[in-house]
Amino acid sequence: MSLDTLDHRLRVAVIGVGYLGRFHALIYSRLPEVELVGVVDTDAERAASVAAEAGCAAHTDPRALLDQVDAVSVVVPTTAHLAAAAPFLERGIHVLLEKPIAATREEGAEIVRLARRHGAILQIGHVERFNAGVMALAHRIRAPRYIEAQRMGGFVERATDVDVVSDLMIHDLDIILSLVDAEIRHISAIGASILTEHVDIANARLEFDNGTVANVVASRVSDQTTRRIRVFQSGRYLSLDFVKQTIDLAEPRAIEDGARPEIARERLQIDPIKPLDLELAEFVRVVCQGGRPLVDGQTGLRALEVALEVRDRIAASGSY
Repeated sequence: MSLDTLDHRLRVAVIGVGYLGRFHALIYSRLPEVELVGVVDTDAERAASVAAEAGCAAHTDPRALLDQVDAVSVVVPTTAHLAAAAPFLERGIHVLLEKPIAATREEGAEIVRLARRHGAILQIGHVERFNAGVMALAHRIRAPRYIEAQRMGGFVERATDVDVVSDLMIHDLDIILSLVDAEIRHISAIGASILTEHVDIANARLEFDNGTVANVVASRVSDQTTRRIRVFQSGRYLSLDFVKQTIDLAEPRAIEDGARPEIARERLQIDPIKPLDLELAEFVRVVCQGGRPLVDGQTGLRALEVALEVRDRIAASGSY
């Protein structure tokens, strides 16, 4: 489907307009090729408030929109992803589903199956893939050998229903999987519960079939915000600071015979962008012009499977 074959702008709705869903609605309302048809939330007052901001209709039942939309963003709690997305996928309506794809592998696989069966585009909202620094880093990486990722910050009340692996670490797991062209051979992990009944700080080590190793740390009980990924590959070291949006490069400098080796260092300042704006614009582009989303359903399912394995390893370690 392309915009040229439509007799209207792309009709979109947002299912679930809590903290993040509200931003989805406001961004869609600004896209010229999109008609934001409506928003849905079980809280009628919240739905009405966001609808007033975004200039669209408010609903409490998503079924009211099944015959009115071409695509939807589903931004509901993870445990409700399958139930919320299925009615739209079964109608061939394209879905942007927030990460993680589902709470279980079985539900995630069913979501992927429904999208394929009914010819619907399914994009998973791993928004960090649209981070300008991550995209710049990916263009400069060739055959990484060791990756170290840290994602640490303070506690956020709205994340108390999930563990830190599903909440934060899954971002870096997805990025690492996109950078390493190999299957995972072994995972080891430890974690601890500090402020909630779930794991609040975790460390995972991923070993890949090609020999690459990744060490990943995620914490939501830290007093400082650290979001960094370091990549070591033959002849080059790269370090991305997500917060400062800088990439530090280090590589051997060409030297004369017999001279002491030197390391050339460079810092790149990345022009900042708003990742969620870019993610939604990409979803609209793929729906209108065709193609495969940067993070499709199968990619989101793989990230979930690795995150679940990390959680299982934490439980088996007895550290939780």
